[in-house]
Amino acid sequence: MTEGEQSHLLDLMMALRDRRQAYALATVVETKGSASASPGSKALIGRDGTLLAGWVGGGCAESTVRQAALECLRDPQPRVVDLDLDDEVLGVGMPCGGSMRVYVEPVLPAPTLWILGHGRVAECLCRFGATLGFRVVVDDAPAPDPARFPDAAEIIGDDYGYERLEPQAEDAVVIATQHKGDHVSAVRALRSSAAYVAVIASRKRSRLVLDFLRGEGFAEEELARLRAPAGLDLGARTPEEIALSVIGEIVMLGRGGSGRPRCDAAAHRTGPRREEAADKELVA
Repeated sequence: MTEGEQSHLLDLMMALRDRRQAYALATVVETKGSASASPGSKALIGRDGTLLAGWVGGGCAESTVRQAALECLRDPQPRVVDLDLDDEVLGVGMPCGGSMRVYVEPVLPAPTLWILGHGRVAECLCRFGATLGFRVVVDDAPAPDPARFPDAAEIIGDDYGYERLEPQAEDAVVIATQHKGDHVSAVRALRSSAAYVAVIASRKRSRLVLDFLRGEGFAEEELARLRAPAGLDLGARTPEEIALSVIGEIVMLGRGGSGRPRCDAAAHRTGPRREEAADKELVA
């Protein structure tokens, strides 16, 4: 790639990052014989399969790479695509006399952890979330002290009606407003596509919030998305422990975990490789 082409790709990647848009990066890692692209050639493919920039070969080669990009964005896992350019029947329809290998990797924006409210639990959630790679947004009015949320990517202090609460499908929303408007923010959060919505509250307060949401017209299957009270049952008492139980629940649901003790999960395995599988889990 020329310096100008590299600069254009980098600028576009930065712009996609700033807009928090997912894309796939395809890189030619190997060619044999006659191929239209060279090792190191790159292309950016959007979430809808559109070729945004770059070049990894034309015709059906491009089509195959774009399809692989769509698959790795859905998965999301990188993959290697082997292109046979020498067989128009079994290959990609381009009898060029060679072959090409392309590495396709998804580039996904960090999910956002929206923390509504303030206080020690919110502060600990901010720290834990940032450590786990979340982009943390603290939304509380009036404006919270930035010194208490040093790991936040953004602090919103004038959003009294939560109009700026716009979570995406991969995001998590934790309502920690200490009963102040938690039922109002829960309405907006549940109407979004957020993967996780929770209210830090007592069981009594959680029932009141759920009753309010029913009155707003939410069906039971919609209410099932709301984790109220939030968090795993760790016997948590301190703000730090409560924040840990909530962030643990976010990880569990995001990774498809069970919440059972890992020693119990290992003990329930069957077969001669049970102990080896358990050891691998503990090392991981």
